[in-house]
Amino acid sequence: MRLFLIAFQFLTILPLPFAVRCEEEDLGRSMAFFPLVGLALGALLAGADYLLAPLLPRSVGDLVLIALMSVTTGALHLDGLSDVADGLAARGSRERFLEIMKDSRVGAVGAVALVLGLGLKYQALLAVPLQYKREALLLFPMAARCAQVQMTVGAKRARKDGLGSAFVGGAGLTQLVVACLLTVAAGYLLLGLTGVICLLFLFLLTWCVKLWSHQRLGGVTGDVIGCASELNEIFFLLVLLALLRQGLAGA
Repeated sequence: MRLFLIAFQFLTILPLPFAVRCEEEDLGRSMAFFPLVGLALGALLAGADYLLAPLLPRSVGDLVLIALMSVTTGALHLDGLSDVADGLAARGSRERFLEIMKDSRVGAVGAVALVLGLGLKYQALLAVPLQYKREALLLFPMAARCAQVQMTVGAKRARKDGLGSAFVGGAGLTQLVVACLLTVAAGYLLLGLTGVICLLFLFLLTWCVKLWSHQRLGGVTGDVIGCASELNEIFFLLVLLALLRQGLAGA
């Protein structure tokens, strides 16, 4: 329970009514429960959708849900998306890429990436049929947090400082196995084989991002992990839509 609360504190800005003891090695160990925090965020979104649906048009309500997701996570992973985009735009050396990602300012390309990322997420959620919407709301944050574990376990550190480095040093195979089992089980229970197919695609996507990061930066950073998380949220919804259009839902 303590490790879940540590994960919850790290991944959200929602306050807890009590203090939770956290030692350095607990950061990596808590990653086993990252998907459960994602599921809790999904439950928050599903609950908000239940309350908003009778009050607002769906187009407005879904935009509120995307905003709620961004606010409750402190836009932590959106920052990673914009920083990686700015680094890619610089087209410099590894050191230059890492320097740009560490800069707190958002460049033009980073701003475009944020707009496109949020726009894609919103439009994809809006296009999900109502009979699958609550399941999608529960799963896409969970899948993205599982991707964070996949990005971290077994990765090299692109830099010695930062939170990403602390997690890389503490997370291991146990955390990855637990996180994957929890996510796949939820995917199957909520969407059947369709959910498992979505998660398989995301596993391959995350593996490609991790491979690229090692080749380009010599390892991963917190920004790259955050970027991968945002990509997983977007592509979960896109892949789900593609499968639904092919009539594979509930297979």
